Amino acid sequence: MSNILSIDSVSKHYGNFTALNNVSMNIREGSIFGLLGPNGAGKTTLIRIINQITMPDSGKVLFDNTPLNVKHIKDIGYLPEERGLYQKMSIGDQALYLAQLKGLDNSTAKSELNSWFEKFEITDWWDKKITELSKGMAQKIQFIVTVLHKPKLLIFDEPFSGFDPINANLIKDEILKLRDNGATIIFSTHRMESVEELCEDIALINKSNKILDGKLDDIKRKFKSNTYEVGVNSSNPDLLNKKLESNYDISSPSFKTIGDNLKLNVRLKNNQNSEDLLKLISQDSEVIHFKEVIPSANEIFINSVEND
Repeated sequence: MSNILSIDSVSKHYGNFTALNNVSMNIREGSIFGLLGPNGAGKTTLIRIINQITMPDSGKVLFDNTPLNVKHIKDIGYLPEERGLYQKMSIGDQALYLAQLKGLDNSTAKSELNSWFEKFEITDWWDKKITELSKGMAQKIQFIVTVLHKPKLLIFDEPFSGFDPINANLIKDEILKLRDNGATIIFSTHRMESVEELCEDIALINKSNKILDGKLDDIKRKFKSNTYEVGVNSSNPDLLNKKLESNYDISSPSFKTIGDNLKLNVRLKNNQNSEDLLKLISQDSEVIHFKEVIPSANEIFINSVEND
């Protein structure tokens, strides 16, 4: 799979402050890419460079293997964290206006808007003003005008902000459909559960530097510790606990199960495997819970930033 966006050694300074320091990353075509980092890390600066709102001081950005230029603006859709709709202009009129700024003619824009308004069941909103809508309702309009011109690259900055769980799930499904239809998506968020659900690749920026990137599954493998959650119902839990202590590294559990009388975390040593552990605990016990501990995106985020 080719890269739709290649960021090569990009740096950006504002006076004595370094917003980005020699950052490089590749974003695969047709993927959902998580751009992560704490507040002030440099994510917004990078997004502004991709949107050509500002320019890098050094380094280069390639879009479809071509140096990023003004012609690419029509191929990019950007949903900023700070939304920017006109408060007193009718929703339909401003959606048409924004669609035409992205190159759609009036007829095509109306057709596409009608389709989206029907999909989101908001056809009666056409003549309303943004001031008449809740934050979540206004978010739907912002989402529509971002994706309406069917750009190759979509950048969503906190796209679920303001949505209740039902509408957040609606937007999530639409994002996946956009990906399945060929769009590439950069997804910037602090909601790590959304990263788990949506992102195939991630990059983590901290203090203006990229400190981590790659496929999320590969990163999880790198961070896992060969630890298993074990919950059993044993006729002699004290004896089983002693056997485990003599053979493995065990620690207090942090998970919940129902029906066990022995619960702990078991870490395998270099020459041990999960099959032997399972055989040991199942000899005279009912296994209620047996699961490898896979680090979450949230745990990886915190661990990487705290140790940077």
